[in-house]
Amino acid sequence: MGKLFGTDGVRGIANKDLTPELAYKLARVGGFLLLSNKEKGKVVIGKDTRISGDLLETAMISGFLSMGIDVISLGVIPTPAVAYLTRYLNADCGVVISASHNPAEYNGIKFFDHRGFKLPDDVESEIEDYILNDKEVPYRALKEKVGNLSYLTDAADKYINYLKTTIKHSFTGLKIALDVGNGAAYHVAPKLFKELGAEVFVANDSPNGLNINLGCGSTHPEVLQRLVVEVSADMGITFDGDADRAIAVDEKCQILDGDHIMAICGTRLKKHKALKKDTIVATVMSNIGLDIAMKEKGLSVTKTKVGDRYVLEEMIKDGLSLGGEQSGHIIFLEHNTTGDGLLTALQLIDTIVEEGKPFSDLAGIMTSYPQVLVNAKVNKDKKEAYLNDEVIASEINRIEELMQGQGRVLIRPSGTEPLVRVMLEGQNQEELSTLATNLAKMIESRLGQ
Repeated sequence: MGKLFGTDGVRGIANKDLTPELAYKLARVGGFLLLSNKEKGKVVIGKDTRISGDLLETAMISGFLSMGIDVISLGVIPTPAVAYLTRYLNADCGVVISASHNPAEYNGIKFFDHRGFKLPDDVESEIEDYILNDKEVPYRALKEKVGNLSYLTDAADKYINYLKTTIKHSFTGLKIALDVGNGAAYHVAPKLFKELGAEVFVANDSPNGLNINLGCGSTHPEVLQRLVVEVSADMGITFDGDADRAIAVDEKCQILDGDHIMAICGTRLKKHKALKKDTIVATVMSNIGLDIAMKEKGLSVTKTKVGDRYVLEEMIKDGLSLGGEQSGHIIFLEHNTTGDGLLTALQLIDTIVEEGKPFSDLAGIMTSYPQVLVNAKVNKDKKEAYLNDEVIASEINRIEELMQGQGRVLIRPSGTEPLVRVMLEGQNQEELSTLATNLAKMIESRLGQ
């Protein structure tokens, strides 16, 4: 049996992999499993700016209405706004139609439960079981029980007004550059920062359905760097297509990723005794510079597998308040239940205003160490075997001893290819390249048969 859900919902090329027929089924099955105990349910749906958004949204609306579930369409709006509005409107479920940072031909469908959290693996597996095994949902609403469709025209304003309650300072006097990536934040972000008093300069705020993420947004921060220089901005923020992540640029045009943002915001939260257990949750791909900088500030860093859902699981399990990924997908759990690019930008800028220093001064809180990544080709059945190979383990230990606590070795089997990814971090790029290449060759020679 195949698999529909990845780490961030169902995703694929719109109208090919992700068809309106599949969207309709996802709505019917999702509605049946998530709202089966209620006589009348309520779902909110939001989307990004892709041309296929209407195609998939109308299919999902039909699926929910056929189950007797009322639908509130939020229009084009960031993913984290859907999570917030699901709670605000007391909806039973939230749906986002977006493929995040992927090109325009892709789209995706992601569910939130009534609390604004992504669905657990077991619920996604149950939805998959119904769809992939052609199980029929045993209900269709008739007569007056058919669901109703409505539109929340001020959805963006409700989200903006909430975001403004999460900060302490005005942004008056600041010059802020934004690259909204022709995505879901194209109208929300400029309005938010202008209402907070900033002088705002915006790039890529003219979506046409096809230009989302096209040479812009968080995967192309060089666009923002140019804008910061052009307008002499105090800082810049760039978002991905659904605005659940943010990358920053300081006034000297240095790019600050999620690790730097967590270091700056985590340190401020600790100062205000608002960082639960003085701990940040990051993934194994976060730079070792974050660990070293936070240790110096008296903070701990807990690591998870790559993926924001694993970060969130760890935060909930241990009762923590801040976590995220190097990509800029950061969760401030006191304020929202998912990564939120606009919220992240607000918390970062609020910190800068509070400190009264140039952004570049705060950016110096951590140094990103060089990283080298080398792929080792292995037998597909031996991708995990390095764990039990004494020769490989001995070499990894030797390398880490050489680094004397100022570097690390990370081995990650590929999820889809017969590869083991060897990543080394440390202070000397040339030395790292030699060590990583030799370790990859050793792994190939021992596990490639």
